[in-house]
Amino acid sequence: MRVLVAEDHRILARTIATGLRRRAMAVDVVGSGDAAERMCLVTDYDVLILDRDLPVMTGDELCRRLRAADGAPPILMLTAAGEITDRVYGLTALGADDYLSKPFDFAELVARVRALSRRTAKAPPALLRYQDIGLDRAKRRVTVEGRTLELTPKEFSVLELLMTARGAPVPHDELVRTVWDEHLDPRTSAVRATVSRLRGKLGGAARIAADNGQGYRLCD
Repeated sequence: MRVLVAEDHRILARTIATGLRRRAMAVDVVGSGDAAERMCLVTDYDVLILDRDLPVMTGDELCRRLRAADGAPPILMLTAAGEITDRVYGLTALGADDYLSKPFDFAELVARVRALSRRTAKAPPALLRYQDIGLDRAKRRVTVEGRTLELTPKEFSVLELLMTARGAPVPHDELVRTVWDEHLDPRTSAVRATVSRLRGKLGGAARIAADNGQGYRLCD
């Protein structure tokens, strides 16, 4: 899942982004409404977390503009204006998909983000299987020959993407775009290091093949 956080309070934005990344989401962060609009024009986000009180272009104006365009992501408004009239206005007049008042419980924020993503996407199968590897999306559990593996969020997401491809190659840039975010330098070894650790946990290098240096695929 890829999420854009549009929040001008730097500490709060960083806290939200860190928490979502720990839950295996790729997160981009901007601090103004105009920057959020530019990001939405060039990137397909699963959810936009949008503060109403943004500089340059307010969250209200951005929400209106995105709703008037095609392909806008689901919008979760995050704001200190928590009266019932504020929520009704955000959901009806502005066209937000959900509304969460500050201060909020982070677990609720995560649940709402995941719920919004499910509404607009075709529900993927909860259980994936490839050869003797099993992956349970709901429980975030991976087994090999019945043995449970301890994977990091990034390792889990990489394996999920490879298993969804069912042996077809997954390009390096797709791994970066889906599992990481815009801040990852594509020249770094982050993807290679994650795949290397994942190979070891799956039982060896023969489990995941490099696709001519352009990406990776699960071996038959």
